[in-house]
Amino acid sequence: MRNTRIIARLDIKSQKLIKGIQLEGLRIIGDPSFYAEKYYREGIDELIFMDSVASLYGRNNLLEIVKETAKNIFVPLTVGGGIRSLDDANNLFRAGADKVAINTAAIQRPELITEISNKFGKQAIVLSIEAKINKSKNIWEAFIENGREPTGLNAIEWALKGVKLGAGEILLTSIDREGTRRGFDIDLIKSVTDLVPIPVIASGGMGKIDHFLDLMRVASPEGIAIADCFHYSRIKISEIRKEILNNGIKTREVVDL
Repeated sequence: MRNTRIIARLDIKSQKLIKGIQLEGLRIIGDPSFYAEKYYREGIDELIFMDSVASLYGRNNLLEIVKETAKNIFVPLTVGGGIRSLDDANNLFRAGADKVAINTAAIQRPELITEISNKFGKQAIVLSIEAKINKSKNIWEAFIENGREPTGLNAIEWALKGVKLGAGEILLTSIDREGTRRGFDIDLIKSVTDLVPIPVIASGGMGKIDHFLDLMRVASPEGIAIADCFHYSRIKISEIRKEILNNGIKTREVVDL
């Protein structure tokens, strides 16, 4: 059994850390570099930076933030938003990213997953899936453009196809639960973790530690990506790690948090 990873997710707009509910109503939190360093000092396992408006500009705008972060923070860094080519990915890797996450471009041109996987290794490519329940079709539908545009794709089937194309990891965000603090969409996450042989990072909905424990009793994601609880200091990283260990779930042990 691998260690369960505790991951801080930082959504960024115009160089500011922001947070919304169901990927809408974005509010400014502050300086992303400050929060990234704070989470690193507190013992975070990984960081995810997502450019929330990259599609408006057609490119990722986080290069400078990534460069500064990589100077002083030594945990894996995933960067997503607006990555549409090998050159875009290469620029982020050169700036200090360990992995790139793609969503919109992957659906519009699925072979990009394979190109990045072949060039930089499967471990470097994360398929970001933003899923929302479609009651009329009785599916979780994949969305693009930071949750603004439906695709008609079944998110579960898309996850499996992403694996076949070369994705090394899946970042699975429930739009319905994101920012609500009502708990994870356990059925969605279990549907993906039961199907794919690669790590799945669950994102969206955590409001208290019990939500994570409830998820782990049913599904088996390799990590949880948390934003709201960390940004608003609702839960400490050390508290989550302690409860994980107390419940017999493997995670990295950090001294002097």
